[in-house]
Amino acid sequence: MAKWPVERVTLIPDPLEDIAACIRTGLEKNFKELSVTISQCPDLRAQPFNLAAAGLCGNPRVADVGGQPYLTPLPRLDKVYSLLDIIRDIELPNEQGFILGAGAGPFRYLGTNSELMPNLSYKGDDINNQTHYAKVQPDGQQLCEKLESHDCGLMANLFGSSGLPGPVIKIVATNRTGELNFITAITEALKVKYSSKLVSMGGVFVIRKGKANLHVMPDFSTTPLNTGEQVEKWLKFYDVDPPLVCLSVFHSCDPGLDLRMEHTHCFSDHGGGHYHWDVTPEEVQYEAYFNVAEVLYRIDRP
Repeated sequence: MAKWPVERVTLIPDPLEDIAACIRTGLEKNFKELSVTISQCPDLRAQPFNLAAAGLCGNPRVADVGGQPYLTPLPRLDKVYSLLDIIRDIELPNEQGFILGAGAGPFRYLGTNSELMPNLSYKGDDINNQTHYAKVQPDGQQLCEKLESHDCGLMANLFGSSGLPGPVIKIVATNRTGELNFITAITEALKVKYSSKLVSMGGVFVIRKGKANLHVMPDFSTTPLNTGEQVEKWLKFYDVDPPLVCLSVFHSCDPGLDLRMEHTHCFSDHGGGHYHWDVTPEEVQYEAYFNVAEVLYRIDRP
C-alpha cells in the first residue's frame, strides 16, 4: 500500500453516561419502546453478532479513509487500501486489535465493485478475518458472503480497539414511531448537544426483527455520475430480512476534515449492504453496542 497522508486528532469524550443520556433523548422521540444503559459488552463473537473479537474496548479509535469523491463522477481505481496497513496507521497495539465498519470492496480482488463490511481482529501475526462483502450479480440479485482479502477500495469508515470486554452503551429500541432511522436519530441528538465538539463513535447493532432497506453498489458506471439523482438511479436497493448485523461509525460534527458523518453496512447469510432504514417500523427491534473513540484518524483525505 502506498503511504497515504494521515491526520491525527486527539479526542476528549464526555463520560459514557452523559453520551448515553444524549442518545436517549434523540431515540425516545423516534421509538415507542427504548432502553439506553451502560452495560458490560457481551461476547460479540457469539451469534447473532459473529464479530471477529469479543468486545469494543481498549484503545478505542475511529478512522475515515478516502471518501466518496474517489467514487464519483468516475472511480479512482488507484485508491486501494490494506486494512492491515490501516491498523498500523491508526496505532493499534501490536499485541492485539480489532477493526469493524463500512467501506467499498476490493474491486481488484473481486473483479467488480461491492459493499464491504470490515470485521477483522489479530493477535500478533494471527489474523481472524470475518469480513463480508455484498455485490450485485448478473441477474440483478445480490450476494453477501465472507471475503478472504484484507483490502478495501475508495473509502472506509472504521472503528478500532483492542477488542476487549468492558463498559459500552447498550441500546434496545423497538417500534419506530418517528421519521428518522436508528442511526440518524442518534447522530442528530449528538449534533444538538455537541455542535462544535467532535464525538466519534462506533460499534455494532443487530436488527433482530423487521426488514431493512439496503443498497448495494453495482459495478462501476462507465458514464460519469455527476449528481445525487444519477447516483441514486445507479444504486440497487433491496429489502432484507432479519437478523442483520450492522457495523456503524458516526460523528457529532465535522471539524473541517471532510468526514463522512455516518456510515453503516450490514451483513447476514441472506443479504447485506448499506443501511438506509427499516421498512417495517411497527415490528422492528434494534439491539446495539457502541463505544466512544479517543482518537480520530483522517487517512488520504480527498
